[in-house]
Amino acid sequence: MFIDEKIWIAKGDQPVYLLPKMANRHGLIAGATGTGKTTTLKSIAESFSDMGVPVFLTDIKGDLAGLSQPGSDNPKTLERLKILGIDQHPYKGFPVCFWDIFGEHGHPIRTTVTEMGPLLLSRLLDLNDTQSGILSIVFRVADDQGLLLLDFKDLRAMVQYVGDHAKEYTLEYGNITSQSVGAIQRRLLTLEDQGGAYFFGEPAFDIYDFLRTERGCGMINILHSVRLFQTPVLYSTFLLWLLSELFETLPEVGDMDKPKLVFFFDEAHLLFDDAPKVLTDKIEQVVRLVRSKGVGVYFITQSPSDLPKEVLGQLGNRVQHALRAYTPADQKLVKAAAQTFRPNPKFDTLDVITELATGEALVSCLDEDGRPGIVERGYIVTPLSLFGTIDDSERNRIINSSLMKGKYEREIDRESAYELLIAQAKKAETAALKEQEELQKQKEQDQRKKETAKKSTRSSSRMTPLERMSNSAMSSIGREIGRSLIRGLLGSLKR
Repeated sequence: MFIDEKIWIAKGDQPVYLLPKMANRHGLIAGATGTGKTTTLKSIAESFSDMGVPVFLTDIKGDLAGLSQPGSDNPKTLERLKILGIDQHPYKGFPVCFWDIFGEHGHPIRTTVTEMGPLLLSRLLDLNDTQSGILSIVFRVADDQGLLLLDFKDLRAMVQYVGDHAKEYTLEYGNITSQSVGAIQRRLLTLEDQGGAYFFGEPAFDIYDFLRTERGCGMINILHSVRLFQTPVLYSTFLLWLLSELFETLPEVGDMDKPKLVFFFDEAHLLFDDAPKVLTDKIEQVVRLVRSKGVGVYFITQSPSDLPKEVLGQLGNRVQHALRAYTPADQKLVKAAAQTFRPNPKFDTLDVITELATGEALVSCLDEDGRPGIVERGYIVTPLSLFGTIDDSERNRIINSSLMKGKYEREIDRESAYELLIAQAKKAETAALKEQEELQKQKEQDQRKKETAKKSTRSSSRMTPLERMSNSAMSSIGREIGRSLIRGLLGSLKR
């Protein structure tokens, strides 16, 4: 809840606040399944919206659409409000904008193949180092020849083109094997079957469409991810692309009184699962530097150990819900999570993590000087919006009344690599046919000349006996002269 120019996150012995000017120092919401992470996410997202800060989050289970509708009292919320000491809870809905890669439950989001680049695309296709190198060559050839890679068919056509001309490009760009090209094409087909082709095309998404406000509240941008999450690599790569777009597009702003945008990354462990080191290093770099663009990133996962230590060390604001310690491995994770907090002399953090009730958490936020606060135990403030989802008619009403309606719905297919390569192939085919026709004509002319020569020979063969005798004699003389010349030349060589 946004109150007194601060975000009230939880209350235990005392209230715990998140300071707006420290909100872009990133954060972590962790805890086992069913411990209240979604409630925390909603409560913090609502507070940012009330502050006038736009928010982006993903809706994996389909239950965050309720942010658009006011909540209401029920026995559980009344009990929580009593614990928090809240007499009147001003339930309300918030301005939301629904997005969906597939365009089914929100406005479509697309990007071009060129904008995504070979590094992220290699991860999306699960390519090895050799195949990734060839994909980089494909992009380089396209750039050098001025061929736009906009949609999926552009990429497939370009990969095939480079494979067909491998010998020409090997000396300039590096070795290109048909096996690796074939592997890339197979991965592209698999990704297309999984719906990845929906993501590529035009009009490309404008990242500034996330930075909108309505009636003084920040827009809560909800990416419907129920279907998207069925392909975890596509889900995590898409979110990483969004984060990198924010980093590459937004200008430097330094320290601000409040963020320009807050980005919630749910199921964050997927971002790092099996990711190559070069990609992990890039993620760490983006997270470290995107703060200067006024963007706060909040990772949501089960355990802090799901994130690399380089990333975890940059998350200054933390909410830790309960963790379960049923096995020695679980106990090790709990111990690691406890060690990330600044100790509170009132309790043992390690013991408390396993004792927390649903909706209760350990919270530590940065103070005004940027120092981690002493960890506090408390209950998360109850959200103001509806728990649960909304029906399709209400969702469609919100989508149809949105200012984004019509901007991305109609896909544009302008001339790009696919069309240019097709035109180039047709031109080459036409030239080859023309050359073949000319060769055929020349062959026919040569054949007619031979036939004419044969006719001339046959007419000359009808000579008188005297002519035949004379020619025979001349032929004999000619053969003798020929043999003598040859012998003479060979003789001279011998000498």
